[in-house]
Amino acid sequence: MRTEFPSKNEIVRSWHVIDANDAVLGRVASRAAMLLMGKHKPTYVPSIDTGDHVIIVNAAKVKLTGGKEGQKVYRRHTGYPGGLIETGARRMRETRPERMLELAVSGMLPKTKLGKQMYRKLKVYAGEHHPHQAQKPAALAVEA
Repeated sequence: MRTEFPSKNEIVRSWHVIDANDAVLGRVASRAAMLLMGKHKPTYVPSIDTGDHVIIVNAAKVKLTGGKEGQKVYRRHTGYPGGLIETGARRMRETRPERMLELAVSGMLPKTKLGKQMYRKLKVYAGEHHPHQAQKPAALAVEA
């Protein structure tokens, strides 16, 4: 018996929309990561990108549980000595709410070239409108 690997032409990619309005950040991110990797498909292979495109809307209205709104810190480094920049979750939500979800999803994807390829299929928008209506995305619900 042979193991079947899908070829590039056999992979069918669909589009999904996730509404993050009043949804928990981690639940939205894990659902999006699963769709981007293609783990929901029977043709899933860890070494091939078989995932779908994911659009997340209302990123500014995502919920953080517990005291994370005041305690969670996002860190990045400029590359220069003493260049560590720390931003709180409340400030991040005010300035770049899309980045909160992008960082959460990218943390759940593989840290390889394949993971970067999967990450490129993620589109995050702070409001409820997105420019991907022509792809006819299917709406997905995330458990509360």
